[in-house]
Amino acid sequence: MLKILIMFFIFFILNLNARENPFFPSFGEKDILYTSNQKNKKSKLKQVSIKLPSYARIIKKITIEYKNLDASVETQSIKLDNNIDWHLPIFISQQYTHKLNKNHLQKNIFQEITSIKYAKFYIYKNNFKIKTKDKILRNFLLVSPHRIVIDIAKNTSLKSFRKKIAKKGFKEIKIGNHNHFYRIVIVLDGIYTYNFKKTFDGYIFTIQ
Repeated sequence: MLKILIMFFIFFILNLNARENPFFPSFGEKDILYTSNQKNKKSKLKQVSIKLPSYARIIKKITIEYKNLDASVETQSIKLDNNIDWHLPIFISQQYTHKLNKNHLQKNIFQEITSIKYAKFYIYKNNFKIKTKDKILRNFLLVSPHRIVIDIAKNTSLKSFRKKIAKKGFKEIKIGNHNHFYRIVIVLDGIYTYNFKKTFDGYIFTIQ
């Protein structure tokens, strides 16, 4: 009789350990967040954009703040270190697009914008090219508005003129005559720095 009672007790204990408590999650499972009772009447995100100021050059980080099911608010960030073109907005979208913009297929060709007797002027993207045999005496940057001033050695009676430029980065070119040189002023559409280099047929100024 004693043996039967001991065996029954052992069986009872083992059966208790084998049973799963229905009121608690199994080992390794996570509880579902408590959801808010607020009704979500927000429209779906399609596309939004942000426009940066003209002195922005490098994007360092993007941070998104979002609300969870339980109405708590959190953020996620992506660290970046990329050059940007401030003329173009930065988009946030949940829509895919596979359309090819034909403007991206433009060839690397400088487009002539105007000319004088001693020089021709071209633009390609953020590059301004002066095709001339004359020598640059000096060049420098002025502000309000930002503009590149270029003095070229030439004793001439060149008439002054100006021309609007409908190209990104550039607004206007002005040319005037001085004693023993003529001056070219390239008016920019924002805040830039620049560098220039000598080529076999003139000079190229690159704004950044």
